[in-house]
Amino acid sequence: MPSNTLVDDFEHYSAWRDAVYVRVEALRDWLTAQELDDAESELRLNQLLGRLQEDKLNVAFVAEFSRGKSELINAIFFSDYRQRVLPSSAGRTTMCPTELYFDPIRRPSLRLLPIETKTREGSIADFKHDTDAWTEFPLNIDSADEMSAALMRLADTMPVDAATAESYGLINPNDEETARSLARDGSIAIPRWRHALINFPHPLLKQGLVILDTPGLNAIGTEPELTLSMLPSAHAVLFLLAADTGVTKSDIEIWRHYIAPVQGASRARLVVLNKIDGLWDELKSATEIEAEIAKQIASSAALLELPTSQIYPVSAQKALVAKVRHDADLLARSRLPELEAALSQELIPCKQALVSESTQAGVEDVVIKTTELLETRLSNIQDQVDELHGLRGKNRDVIQHMMTSANEDKQHFERGLQQFNALRNVFASQVEVLRQRLGMQTLREEVRRTRQTMEKSHFSTGLLEAMGHFFRQVDDNLNGAAASIKEIRAMMTAMYQKFSDEHGLAAVNPPDHSLRKYRKEMARLERIFDERFNTVFKMLTMGQHQLTARFFESLASKVVQVFDLANSETESWLKALIAPMETQVREHKIQLKRRLESVSRIHAATETLDERIAELETSIGMVRDQIDHLARINTHIADALADNLNRERLARMA
Repeated sequence: MPSNTLVDDFEHYSAWRDAVYVRVEALRDWLTAQELDDAESELRLNQLLGRLQEDKLNVAFVAEFSRGKSELINAIFFSDYRQRVLPSSAGRTTMCPTELYFDPIRRPSLRLLPIETKTREGSIADFKHDTDAWTEFPLNIDSADEMSAALMRLADTMPVDAATAESYGLINPNDEETARSLARDGSIAIPRWRHALINFPHPLLKQGLVILDTPGLNAIGTEPELTLSMLPSAHAVLFLLAADTGVTKSDIEIWRHYIAPVQGASRARLVVLNKIDGLWDELKSATEIEAEIAKQIASSAALLELPTSQIYPVSAQKALVAKVRHDADLLARSRLPELEAALSQELIPCKQALVSESTQAGVEDVVIKTTELLETRLSNIQDQVDELHGLRGKNRDVIQHMMTSANEDKQHFERGLQQFNALRNVFASQVEVLRQRLGMQTLREEVRRTRQTMEKSHFSTGLLEAMGHFFRQVDDNLNGAAASIKEIRAMMTAMYQKFSDEHGLAAVNPPDHSLRKYRKEMARLERIFDERFNTVFKMLTMGQHQLTARFFESLASKVVQVFDLANSETESWLKALIAPMETQVREHKIQLKRRLESVSRIHAATETLDERIAELETSIGMVRDQIDHLARINTHIADALADNLNRERLARMA
């Protein structure tokens, strides 16, 4: 059976990521051992290592009920487990959004968020920090039967009256079908759970795979967080159709409103036409069956306004059976390998490129800054050696003159330090203005004011105005922060140039920083709000005021996340901006002190000139060795980053 699957490529990607981690860690440890690290470099490398260690690959499966999502997840990712990890038997379907992941700190478990939490403030992300909000069931991974029984809870429903269902935002009492259902006994069955988290020690999940199983239009529509955060953050979205039902009205609504517009981290958006085994008719020839499948593909592509090449027909159930039984012919007939190959080609290389780019940028910043420090140190020591060589055969008057000159240089530099400290005070005041504009406290106050305004409003125009004002305030804060960043960088550029001209410090081009991606993300969120408020809200099943309030909670939670990231990145930039100057100033001060001590000792005849020159030349050799070693470490990291899956594929084919 062919081994070039998404699972194989993800395993190779994880091995690549681990190799990069080891080499970045070696850089950090070497800098520490050589006493070449500073707070900014240590922070930068630790952040890189943290991101590599916590790196996730998010794959979202989206469809209406009974399209075979769970079976497809089992077939692609969990066939080696020799059982269905997710329940997918007839009549039992996952009723709530479900995340599969692995957290080594927690025991294997199924955690379920009760549907009643829909009446409480807070997003799903907020509830993830509230352990008491969840109902937890342990998973006995040594017993297939016990684990299967536990996971069947994903399909739990419960009967409630109309008022309760409406308060959860799950029904519209004015809907004819809902009214008929309620007319029987006054109750309606709703999902028992709002969200599910499955912590499962599968090898792929251990390596950072996160799977999101999203059931049905209603689940998506009543959980704004899915469209604001979870789907946009997915690296791949698979949208499932069923060959036995064709493209239904709700399929089209999900695709047009929730999948087609998705941007953000998602690179791959693939459509899967599942259950093609329902078209396998023993009374028809292979050609006739293929023609029927092609007809379904063409019809689906036309309705979704996609090229037929983006529709992948599969039989998830037959593929799972084939993998479990090692039946190569049945697997080929299921056509799952074509989908796996397409997903792998679109997903893994893009993810690897993103990780590689961010890692390379962070490492280069640290290596360049450290190399500049070492080269400055080398230049200063060499200047001292040249100066001492020039003292050979000179009388005490000449040495006295050089001592005076060294003292004058020291005093001139100390006056420069006073200017530096004054500029640093100006820098600190500008940073404070930036932090106020971008600060979390300012944002939380704006969220609180908007929430209060919305609570007082009883009309849709009031809700619209409140949220519009919220976006304007957020935009103003981001624009003001961007202006502050520009002013701060201009000031630091001038300061670096001044010290370079007056004191011979190495020329440094301060790193640039932009809030463009965060402003772009805010524009995306505002666009989603406009679309939902004006169009999608009309098709959902709860009152507009209630939905808008819940939507705002999810949106505000996402905005807080965006600002938190912007703050973290900006703080790192501020450290990177001032740290090279502080390092160079400290290094220059040390070298001036050593130069003065060196001339003073020679003047006092406490040691010979040749001994001091030999000592400095030994230091030169040590610094050159450090520069060479740093370059080798950087090359090792570059080699690890340059490794790619194509090389692995070629090796497997050999």
